Amino acid sequence: MGAQPTEMNVRVPDGRTDVQYTREHSQRWLALAVLLTGAFLPPLDFNVVNLALPVIRLNLHATSSAVQFTMSAYAATYAVFLITGGRLGDLFGRKRMFMLGVAGFTIASVLCGTAWSPNVLIAGRILQGLMATAMAPQVLASIRVLFPPAEQGRALALYGATFGLANICGQLLGGVLVSAHPFGLPWQAIFLINVPIGIAALIGSVFFLSDSREEHAPGLDLGGVVLLSATLGLLVYPLVEGRENGWPLWIIAMLAASPVALLAFIGFEKRLADRGGSALVDLSLFRNHSFVVGIAMAVAFYMQSSFFLTLSVYLQNGLHMTPLDAGVATLPYVGGGFFASLASSHLMHRLGVRALTLGFALQVLGFAIVMLAVSHMLPGSLKIGLACAGLGFGTVMPSVIKAVIGGIDSRHAGLASGVAISALQIGASLGVAIVGGVFYSALGTGQDLNAYAHAFTLALGCNVALLALGGLLSLWLPSEKRTTEKLLLLASSPET
Repeated sequence: MGAQPTEMNVRVPDGRTDVQYTREHSQRWLALAVLLTGAFLPPLDFNVVNLALPVIRLNLHATSSAVQFTMSAYAATYAVFLITGGRLGDLFGRKRMFMLGVAGFTIASVLCGTAWSPNVLIAGRILQGLMATAMAPQVLASIRVLFPPAEQGRALALYGATFGLANICGQLLGGVLVSAHPFGLPWQAIFLINVPIGIAALIGSVFFLSDSREEHAPGLDLGGVVLLSATLGLLVYPLVEGRENGWPLWIIAMLAASPVALLAFIGFEKRLADRGGSALVDLSLFRNHSFVVGIAMAVAFYMQSSFFLTLSVYLQNGLHMTPLDAGVATLPYVGGGFFASLASSHLMHRLGVRALTLGFALQVLGFAIVMLAVSHMLPGSLKIGLACAGLGFGTVMPSVIKAVIGGIDSRHAGLASGVAISALQIGASLGVAIVGGVFYSALGTGQDLNAYAHAFTLALGCNVALLALGGLLSLWLPSEKRTTEKLLLLASSPET
């Protein structure tokens, strides 16, 4: 076990004493392992389902739109309710909400794995997305509360590595399970694999997680929940479903109504705060420069989610690879991301916020090499480009999360975490809608390799531009020294 840490009453940047950080020190990293087990489930599930969609369609006699909706229903639900899920953790306890989310996600996975019709599968996917919103924000919020600033970089690096590992397992496991048909199940195993993982996370939660919440928790702002959910729903659903439905007028009307709903939400929250009520979103968060820049970077960064879509279509339809071969072909990217995530803590310690700039630069360089390889201007360099871009992804992922939540008071850790993950999901939806739209518009009716290569290169050029924008935004972030000095000043002020 080793020597127990000494309890010293020393102030730390967010106003807590290191007594609160060192208490239960021996269990802190075990608690992180439990949290990361839960965090592993949503990205694994998202990736593993991609490769099984054709089999699901045949087995359930579903239409292409119904199968597509099994993905979009999950993504839309996940994005819309993340902020509410984070706030619920602040109010009612992060351990409680995490365990509720894990248990619900596991039950929903059983429902998906035993679905006998497309509608039942869609219902299970919506329930999965809803339960993921209860679980996922608590992971980042708990990291923010459990670990002192000096250790948060390492903890967030492991969080980023969890996403990298989930991507690797999702690509490989999806192909293997669909090809092997374990127990005679053509596709159901991709959902049932979540059950033992969920049970392990639940058991670990009982023994190793301690609860945390906002002190003197008020009631939930139901009006804010409704208005914020409407705002995000009006934005996310059209982005997810617009291209598949051909952008009808009602989809465009939903998008146009989204900023109106946002203004109504902001006005409602301001009036509630002025009356002394507890708003769902503390709008003062958006006066934090690092928080706002971090959110903008997160959106630009995760718009590259369209890359997985366009790469998969290029590999399977253009190069005629099998789903398993296509999954293997992405390993340089997801593998590079995994290993870079493990090293990102060291980079963040040495370079501070400039680790973000380095990560964005690596992604821009990597995707540029991929573009040249696909265009036959730099033949044989596809794997090199994918590995370089993956290294950049693994460097940026934990760094951008730290930029968003690192300077936020621990009382609002759940809310900030929900906003951060919601920004990533909105970025993913924007990327699929906008960059995916560029890809399919450029492809047109072309079905030969040159047509797919041209469309993929053009879409990847859009990703390069967005990542370059993210790199420029990273230059606006204050250094960690300045951020720490500001937090120390706030912590020592009489008002705190």
